[in-house]
Amino acid sequence: MKKKLFAIVLAIVVCVASVSVAFAMSADEAKQAAASVVNTTTDQSKVTSPFIDVVKSVQGSVVGVNNYQNYTVNNYSPYYGFGGFGFGFGGGSGRGSNRSGSETTEKLTSTGSGVVVYDHVVLTNYHVVEDATRLTLSILNSDDEIAATVVAYDESLDVAVVYAPDLKLAPVTLGDSDQLQVGEWSICIGNPLSDKLRGTVTVGIISALDRQINSTTTTDKYGLKRQVTNSMIQTDAAINSGNSGGGMFNVLGQLMGIPSMKISNNSYYSSSSATIEGIGLVIPINAAKPLIEEAITKVLTGDVTAPAADDNTTRVVSTGDKPLLGVTISPLNTSNDYRVYTGQLPTGMQVIEVVDGAPAAAAGIQVNDIIVEVDGVLADTATHVQQTLASHNFGDTISVKVYRAEGMDNADGEVGEGEYLDFDVNLFEFNTAA
Repeated sequence: MKKKLFAIVLAIVVCVASVSVAFAMSADEAKQAAASVVNTTTDQSKVTSPFIDVVKSVQGSVVGVNNYQNYTVNNYSPYYGFGGFGFGFGGGSGRGSNRSGSETTEKLTSTGSGVVVYDHVVLTNYHVVEDATRLTLSILNSDDEIAATVVAYDESLDVAVVYAPDLKLAPVTLGDSDQLQVGEWSICIGNPLSDKLRGTVTVGIISALDRQINSTTTTDKYGLKRQVTNSMIQTDAAINSGNSGGGMFNVLGQLMGIPSMKISNNSYYSSSSATIEGIGLVIPINAAKPLIEEAITKVLTGDVTAPAADDNTTRVVSTGDKPLLGVTISPLNTSNDYRVYTGQLPTGMQVIEVVDGAPAAAAGIQVNDIIVEVDGVLADTATHVQQTLASHNFGDTISVKVYRAEGMDNADGEVGEGEYLDFDVNLFEFNTAA
């Protein structure tokens, strides 16, 4: 028994001695051994992913959109903010200062994202640029801010297009969102949490198509208020504050949609007891294409200036030897009609009279229709309508958009349901004396 115990102890001593010898290296040998562990490489050519090439090709075309707004701060006297002791009614006790005034300051109100879709033209969300007094763009690898201006928008769709003449980034390619399939990859790129996380890439799948989402009450570009239901794409790719207006791409690198919102526990879409993860909503790119086309046309024709001053005269739209619609119109705006001020009716030109046999009558335009757009130009003044007509010749066909509502001639001013109608009007010659 003693011999056996001795043999076991001897074996343990030998093992310990062996371990000690194994680690008894020189400093150089130790460094070489450590280097063999940490000095490794990765062959990028052997790393496969459907996202790498897409991100490389489009990430630089996603920009930040900075919304600056002016705020007025009132500077009152130190006496409780009432301007002396007059309590705001113009009086005072003669004690202290009665000085009051205001100071306007500019603040960065919000940031979002955008995607270059044409030279100097960026697509984003309307809510990203809403109420901005100044817009700038931030690019991926620079701290410079580039001046931009809104050239087209649709509040109800939550889409806007901005123009930045000093922006020199390659545009992305638009895809066809009608061809999206549930289950395909969804690659979202944007600037969540302002510029600190520029060019963030998140990936998921298309979870569903044609989600009917009710917006809050919005105002369209003609001034009409309504609740709109938009058809949205659902994805489980992470969409965070600041991603709005960025891009959702497919594996071909095509822009398929505009990330717009997410459903979360604190949103009005959910109950307080719900646990919500991975429900992001994206505007299909096909829904935004008409607005993109409108904006590019404005940029290429140089029509990116502010509207002219209001022209509130009532007149027959006539341009001498140029074509005319054959209608008498009257401005309808926030300053002269309460229904426009409250958003029940859009801003435009109300048709007071339609001449029999004139182009407007032949096309189907009626008395009390509100002309809101002529050939893509907002009909917010009679001058704009005349200028648009003056650019055409007899025989041309132009598009006229009107808003037609029930009860426009009601004595109490109440109007019923209305809708936008589009007419193609042929500008033929007719007898203006008819």
